[in-house]
Amino acid sequence: MHTLPLQLRFNDVDMMGHVNNAVIMEFFDLGKSHYFSDAGVPVTPEEGDFCVMIVHYEVDFHSQIHWHDTIAVTSCVTHWGNKSFQLTQQIVNTETGKPCATCRTVMSGYSRNAATSAPIPEEVKQRVIRFDMAHEA
Repeated sequence: MHTLPLQLRFNDVDMMGHVNNAVIMEFFDLGKSHYFSDAGVPVTPEEGDFCVMIVHYEVDFHSQIHWHDTIAVTSCVTHWGNKSFQLTQQIVNTETGKPCATCRTVMSGYSRNAATSAPIPEEVKQRVIRFDMAHEA
C-alpha cells in the first residue's frame, strides 16, 4: 500500500473547524498522482498514448480532520478488470491509525490518440501489482 504523508494548510480548515470535504477530495487526487507516478504508470501526455482516467468514485467520511491532526493518504488497486480497475484510498490519522475517509475510484484505461477507453496494457498492470506488493503494509 502506497502512503503519502500530507501537510495541512491553514486554508484547508473551514468555518466548522475541520478540513472541508472538498479539500479531502484534493488529498485523494494528490494521492492518486503520486501513486501512479511512483508506480511508473503514464500520467502526462508526454508519456505516450495510454493513460488512466476516473469514471466513478464514491467516498465515505468516517471522522473529522482537524488542523492539528497528522494525516496521510494510502492508495492501492483492489480490483482489476480488462479496461478498468478499482483504486481504494484512505485518509488516515497517523497518530491514531484510524481512517478519516475512504474513497473507492473506478479508473479506465484510455487512449489519447483514439479518444476512447482502452485495455490496460499487461505491462502497466504488472508494474502496479509489483509496486503494490513492494509496499504492502
